[in-house]
Amino acid sequence: MDRTTPHDHPPAEEEPLYRRIATRLLGELRDGTVPPGERLPGERRLAEHFGVSRETVRQALELLRRDGLVTTDRRGTHATLPGLPVETPASLAFPVGAAAATPGTVARATVTWKPPPPDHAEALGLTPGRPTLVHNYRYATADGRGLRTAVTSFSAVALAEVEELARYRDRADGTATAHLRRAYDWMRRAGLTLHHRDAITRLASTPSVRVTRQVHDQYARPLEITDLVVDAQQDALVYEFTLPGRAD
Repeated sequence: MDRTTPHDHPPAEEEPLYRRIATRLLGELRDGTVPPGERLPGERRLAEHFGVSRETVRQALELLRRDGLVTTDRRGTHATLPGLPVETPASLAFPVGAAAATPGTVARATVTWKPPPPDHAEALGLTPGRPTLVHNYRYATADGRGLRTAVTSFSAVALAEVEELARYRDRADGTATAHLRRAYDWMRRAGLTLHHRDAITRLASTPSVRVTRQVHDQYARPLEITDLVVDAQQDALVYEFTLPGRAD
């Protein structure tokens, strides 16, 4: 029997771990988890995310750096993939009410694989208790004002037809950041025409309002439903509508 030690090299046909991590990270860069130009999480965070050592992450980043897919400067490591064309009108941002993080604000978004709220399950045609991809979003200023929270549940149709969304199932542990800013672009690229209906209701005994957005495709199949709660005293929602031009 051949003697082996922990320092033995893996068989030639086995891809090195750092290459596998580089491939996984590249997949997340391509599906928009980290948009082009944005800073990647630090080595420690990436190591925790992929369950490997920081040295493995360092080797994976170096591989991507040599291929020109990431770059490192004094601000950190950034994705350099070319951006996808943004086809979604500004008024149809994901999730509804999403705001860009600016100094003095905190924007946090994660995904989990779990049963959605009962009203979401009914709207999406899901059997009660059946899990699906649920996106949680929270935005607030440093002093806690201007708070926005949104919960989005995706339908079985969306997960079956939108490859980029389906990829999130295996890493929907509720801890990794996942803004899904391109969700509506992904749906359009999958050949879906988006129709949305937003309902705004006042929450009793509070200064907040609830915005419920339901998105369907051209076949009237539900794709997602979002409930956004916003403090109406501190914040405002702006809706933009583009009407078709008059035919002469």
